[in-house]
Amino acid sequence: MPERKKIGILGAGKIGRAIARLLHHSDDYDVLVGDVSQVALDSLAAVTPVATKLVEVSDSEQVKAFSEGLDAVVSACSFDVNEGIARVALEVGASYFDLTEDVATTAAVRSVAEQAADGQIFMPQCGLAPGFIGILAYDLCQHFDKLDRVKMRVGALPLYPDNMLKYNLTWSTDGLINEYCNPCEAIREGIQVQLQPLEGLEQFALDGVDYEAFNTSGGLGTLCETLAGEVHELDYKTVRYVGHRYLMSFLLSGLRFHNQRGLLKELLEASVPCTHQDVVLVFSTVTGWKNGEYKQLSDARKVYHGDIHGIEASSIQITTATSLCAVVDLWRDGKLPKSGFVRQEDVRLPDFLKNRFGAPYASATQVRAPIASDPRPELQP
Repeated sequence: MPERKKIGILGAGKIGRAIARLLHHSDDYDVLVGDVSQVALDSLAAVTPVATKLVEVSDSEQVKAFSEGLDAVVSACSFDVNEGIARVALEVGASYFDLTEDVATTAAVRSVAEQAADGQIFMPQCGLAPGFIGILAYDLCQHFDKLDRVKMRVGALPLYPDNMLKYNLTWSTDGLINEYCNPCEAIREGIQVQLQPLEGLEQFALDGVDYEAFNTSGGLGTLCETLAGEVHELDYKTVRYVGHRYLMSFLLSGLRFHNQRGLLKELLEASVPCTHQDVVLVFSTVTGWKNGEYKQLSDARKVYHGDIHGIEASSIQITTATSLCAVVDLWRDGKLPKSGFVRQEDVRLPDFLKNRFGAPYASATQVRAPIASDPRPELQP
């Protein structure tokens, strides 16, 4: 049996609380949660009996005192503090996991991982997107002899949209703004490029519901590098209800809120309500050649809101927290690389779906993915 692990979670927000509850109730982890807010820690401890500690995550000495003696540190904090947390994890000999969507932060964590000791891993981007979507897309790629296109689409959507944005806040506002404002990695015509966020608008339908998708930053994780030289086109887009992108473009470009992110955050949090009644849509399509035949494989699934051990939870909480817990569990079980930087595509999809924490994805509602004909008959292997 794998040994019991001591896990420290920095951040007692929506996702941090969910991760703590999942790991605690598995009965295989000793969980310590740190946060700058005693109110948040007390609220967590009242329903999940884990150890807590006040920590200012921007203070490396406080983070070090928190991390000493832990087997792993999980950052459920904003992306801008993750590099510092990773450096402390390196110093104390703990493995490191986070949920960042920020490309620069991931590069910084990768640099830290170059100094990792034997048995110490650094694994950023362990959430939904980046995270599970990369595991799923890369698995689909393994069914082909030669790749053509890889499309990755993810959306966390309110079940009952009733405002003009057709959206409710379901996770980090900072992360949402980051995705909408930063350059987007992609591969076009076999060349790695950067695309503009909110561009590349497309519309599609799944199970009778109309959606739109557009470029956002960070969702590809490390797949651009992993699939370089192997794929003709690769991109990631965020899914929303039709009309959302136009209004966000008006805010970010028309009113230039892309240069006033702090003000935009205040505006969104004051005007757009949160909800637990949401659904996560995960959709990937890969086309390529197998045995000389041009084929397509698609996987589309929905995860609905529910609860985590009796506590109400949104679908974005469930999918993000269970994804991170699944890879932590796979690390504990010895099913990940032993040392250094670990990519999401290093996780085998069957291992993920069989893991106890991967259950929401394994039992997700399957939806019908559209199959589009390719207008380029000249493309041959």
